[in-house]
Amino acid sequence: MQEPEEKKIALELLETEQAYVNRLHLLDQVFYTELMKEAKTGKTVPEEVVKMIFSNISSIYQFHAEFFLPELRKRMEDWNRNPRIGDVIQKLAPFLKMYGEYVKNFDKAVELITAWSEKSAPFQELIADIQKRKVCANLTLQHHMLEPVQRIPRYELLLKDYVRKLPPHSPDRGDAEKALEMIFMVAKHSNAAIAEMERLQNLWVVYQRLGLEDDIVDPSNELIKEGPIQKISTRSNSTSEKYLFLFNNMLLYCVPKVIQVGAEFQVHLRMDVEGMKVRELRDTEFPHTFLVSGKQRTLELQAR
Repeated sequence: MQEPEEKKIALELLETEQAYVNRLHLLDQVFYTELMKEAKTGKTVPEEVVKMIFSNISSIYQFHAEFFLPELRKRMEDWNRNPRIGDVIQKLAPFLKMYGEYVKNFDKAVELITAWSEKSAPFQELIADIQKRKVCANLTLQHHMLEPVQRIPRYELLLKDYVRKLPPHSPDRGDAEKALEMIFMVAKHSNAAIAEMERLQNLWVVYQRLGLEDDIVDPSNELIKEGPIQKISTRSNSTSEKYLFLFNNMLLYCVPKVIQVGAEFQVHLRMDVEGMKVRELRDTEFPHTFLVSGKQRTLELQAR
């Protein structure tokens, strides 16, 4: 008798989960524990740095080792009597939200490993020593750390495949479809968290370049475009270099600072986007010119 397709996929889920728990054990119980032990002696790296590198890996490891893997194993042993995994995955899905924190922290963690490997020889030696062990299979710490980042998309793929292979009247269809929807939402949540973090980081960099002016720093602003521009002076018939930042709610008209200590620009004028009009000009002497008029004032500008 050939095994039904859906059972093969469920078994693959169990096998990959076992391998994944081994990888989490290596990250939490070997790398994290040993680096933390060394950090406590004060010779390698501050304890805080080790905690920042590994984020919430301990919670992730405990959840998979003590809850999800045993539940899955129990279910597969009982498959002939009760052929379903949808309900088990539904229990798992809400806990996958804790991956958001780990995934968001991943780039920072890799940067910290690189920076401290250069700064601290004992730190680098300890990592190299662990990486030489058989359990590491010739792979680096960074490579092992990527595994949790890739796990949720893996669940999604396996479950999609499982739902596709289920017979039309399978008792697990309703649960499996609901589980897939939940996993999909978690993956979306995780991606949205990364996108939002990147947006805020980029926004913060822009605010620093502008000198962190109180009335401009607002986390809800969206930077749409920025770039150099020429200001046309009709009086002297000349142009001078300026810089624009366009946000969803305001246009900042700035002057580049000559001595770049601290801020890179000085904000000369802030125009509200609401009620602002832009009109192209046909000027033979100054091509690519346009007028920006708002409540505050009107500017004649020339693009490159």
